[in-house]
Amino acid sequence: QVQLAESGGGLVQAGGSLRLSCSASGSIGSANTMGWYRQAPGLHRDLVADITTGGSINYADSVKGRFTISRDNAKNTVYLQMNSLKPEDTAVYFCNVHWESGLRYYNYWGQGTQVTVSS
Repeated sequence: QVQLAESGGGLVQAGGSLRLSCSASGSIGSANTMGWYRQAPGLHRDLVADITTGGSINYADSVKGRFTISRDNAKNTVYLQMNSLKPEDTAVYFCNVHWESGLRYYNYWGQGTQVTVSS
């Protein structure tokens, strides 16, 4: 079983910064993608950023230039540095890890951490 432990959410004023961390434990595929998604009330859960074990990165257009994702493969930990936060960044942020092994697809979620940006 895989577990994801998130930390770092909170309340911040617009223009401020927060850093999210997520550590994965359990039997995780050696080649995987870890990332962050977010979901605001009444909306879909959307990708914020993800990063592969090889270092390939994707960002949502709305966060490019403001957010930076990184990871420590030895610790199975992913980080999201969020700068220049805007009220529209307010959401529950979910950590995700996924990988393929043979014909199977593995996909796990954290419980989510609230990020609230006040104007």
